[in-house]
Amino acid sequence: MASAPRPTPAELAILRVLWTRGPSTVRQVHDELAAAREIATGYTTTLKLIQIMTDKGLVVRIEQGRQHVYRARQSETAMQKRLVRDLLDRAFSGSSARLVMQALAAKPASPGELREIRRLLEAQERQDTDAEKDKEKDA
Repeated sequence: MASAPRPTPAELAILRVLWTRGPSTVRQVHDELAAAREIATGYTTTLKLIQIMTDKGLVVRIEQGRQHVYRARQSETAMQKRLVRDLLDRAFSGSSARLVMQALAAKPASPGELREIRRLLEAQERQDTDAEKDKEKDA
């Protein structure tokens, strides 16, 4: 199957519900969206969006008796990686540094987020150093 298309904002709202709740009926998704005021739609619009998402390969329909239950085809992490990779290529010419600088300029990170970013950078540096050492051994 080809890579699923990029979800629209309304489709992402539905996916967030499915990632949080797990497999859900259209009614459950609609009620969650209404409670969170994510998107202002009627039940039939939510149903139509989920049907379109099924056709696009973003969600999978599971028949449980007379009910149709839907789940996200990809995990939240897999979708986020795919969307970031797409944004990185389209808007930042593949430059991770430019993406991170713009992200931090647009919305400053909390102290906890900065600690996590530092931890990830240190892990990447260790990985790069180990890869260089392995390369030198093989040469």
